[in-house]
Amino acid sequence: MKTLKFFFSFILLIVFLPANSFPQEKQKGDFLTQAMDTTVDPGVDFFKYATGTWMKENPIPPSERRWGLANLVNEETYSRLKNILKEAASTKSPKGSAKQKIGDFYFSGMDTVDIEKQGILPLKQELDKINSIKTKKDLFETAALLKREGVNVMFGLFVDQDQKNSDKMALYLWQGGLGLPNREYYFRKDARTENIRKEYKKHLANLFELLGENKTDALNNSESVYNIELFLADSCRKLEDLRDPYANYNKMSFAQLDKTAPNVEWKLMFDDFSKRIPGDIIVGQPEFYRALSAAIDKFDLNQWKEYLKIHLIRSFAGRLSSPFDNEVFHFTGTIMAGIKEQKPRWKRIQDATEAAMGELLGQIYVEKFYSPKTKKRYEKIVDNLIDAFAERIKKLDWMSDATKKKALIKLYSITKKVGYPDKWKDFSKLSVDRGSYVRNTINANIFWFNRNMNKLGKPVDRTEWNMTPQTWNAYYNPSNNEIVLPAAAFIVPGVPDSLVDDAVAYAYAGASTIGHELTHGFDDEGRLYDEKGNLKNWWTKEDEKKFNEKAKLMIEQFDDYVVLDSMHINGKATLGENIADLGGDMIGWDAFKKTNQYKEGKKINGLTPAQRFWIGYAYSWLGHSRPEALAQQVLTDVHSPNFLRVNGPFSDIPAFYKTFGIKPGQPMWRPADKRVKIW
Repeated sequence: MKTLKFFFSFILLIVFLPANSFPQEKQKGDFLTQAMDTTVDPGVDFFKYATGTWMKENPIPPSERRWGLANLVNEETYSRLKNILKEAASTKSPKGSAKQKIGDFYFSGMDTVDIEKQGILPLKQELDKINSIKTKKDLFETAALLKREGVNVMFGLFVDQDQKNSDKMALYLWQGGLGLPNREYYFRKDARTENIRKEYKKHLANLFELLGENKTDALNNSESVYNIELFLADSCRKLEDLRDPYANYNKMSFAQLDKTAPNVEWKLMFDDFSKRIPGDIIVGQPEFYRALSAAIDKFDLNQWKEYLKIHLIRSFAGRLSSPFDNEVFHFTGTIMAGIKEQKPRWKRIQDATEAAMGELLGQIYVEKFYSPKTKKRYEKIVDNLIDAFAERIKKLDWMSDATKKKALIKLYSITKKVGYPDKWKDFSKLSVDRGSYVRNTINANIFWFNRNMNKLGKPVDRTEWNMTPQTWNAYYNPSNNEIVLPAAAFIVPGVPDSLVDDAVAYAYAGASTIGHELTHGFDDEGRLYDEKGNLKNWWTKEDEKKFNEKAKLMIEQFDDYVVLDSMHINGKATLGENIADLGGDMIGWDAFKKTNQYKEGKKINGLTPAQRFWIGYAYSWLGHSRPEALAQQVLTDVHSPNFLRVNGPFSDIPAFYKTFGIKPGQPMWRPADKRVKIW
């Protein structure tokens, strides 16, 4: 859920929910005070102060890698969608209708009797094609087929707006083809990562044995697969280096691409992908493609066949019989994330249905559950935060008047998408039946691949959404200069809108999400795009220098935070999200100060409006993670862990210090010359 240029964080929309949506909480009193642990000094650890009681009373369930507010919102969504899916699966709907497609897809996934009976048979045609490879031409034909079916082999490929010409769709080639999350897992020397590598090799060998190979061949083949991935990983860029849009924008002609990676039969693959050779191609990491070309000769066809085979099986194991499903879960769930058991099957099939045809579900979801009154309230908060941000920009002492003028033009040019799309995606070409769960998934993957490739040469559809209405998340898209805020994303679980005061709304929804997403247009990446969404530096050199000096302070601040063991936050990789968290807090606070609640200053359950604002923001990040999941997040995610999305930015904000009387020497205190102030 995030291509290279989307910066996701979550947001929230308040709707009426049944009281039992939040079963872990007491149902009396204020949800903020119920979560707080007042035995903790707010100057020592504000996150624990604001959320500590909830954490103590709500351990992470065995089926989850983390547990918090996001999960509780999702539990409500699971319950709602379950009823929609069960009804669709139990009724006969007209062929081609939304209910027929979601119902049949869900039915095929829940039909465990047939899935267990079929075993590996649903992938027989792909396995036969892999086993029949005799030439390099066969290799690339098969790789192209697998990529269309959703298997991550050799490299990454997608179509998106040209970052330097946002009115044009372009073909992007990206590093990819690894079995572990990213290059760090192949090269880090700490004990945790070394153990993951050891377990990964065991996992590959186990899969080969499930395919019928003897133990010796399985071990040899697993070593071949790992060595191919290791070779490719060595030329992959690090997480922080992928955040530089200029460095990852290398436009080439087809002839130049062919020269960069001559051992890859590009024409054959593109003929299969789109029946035509594209014009210019944007290559994210040219050194990766030189390595891929070298790998074609370095490893023999038999090694490549085993590589394709294992990536195929791992891609669809969750749709296959239990031996394959359980083996992949053991590695990806238990070893990688510390999860003790799988989610209930109905939730897993619901997630798969969402991935395959989420907007079909979304149309029904919006009709049943979305409140126009709620939409109106949060559209107003969006407008108020934009105005607050504009006031901050006007008062900046480090930005020149020339850049301020352009910044304000960009800010007021941002497209605001709230709730759900005005135009729904067309799923008429997606074929679904009650047969094989695997084949339904492959059909869906091919549908999305073709839909993506067919955008080449066509006008950009700026109305399109890249999240469904029932998703608890949000994003800023720099090429469209837009913020996208789905309907389900404003939910406070178990709390009706009438009980969510403005202090909480302006923090929980306003600062943590709306403000956060707005500032992404002006963070270290977003600021490189103009108001039309083109990659074009519109800052003066002096402004850029001053911004980078301030950003350096934030990198240093977060580099210093220890998450667990000896693992520190990667300040460069998380810089954009950390800037957005701090900026969202500042403009959310400014907007809230203009409300009647702030001006009147009346306490609610013993908390002043200012206290409720800061606690409300912390509440939006309520949650804790397993150590394994935290370690994975540090290596793969551009977002800091929840507790640092609160304690980190708050330690830079004077208004927070004043509200809670933070004193020098306390952990939440930072010397004035070390505090980051960008917006």
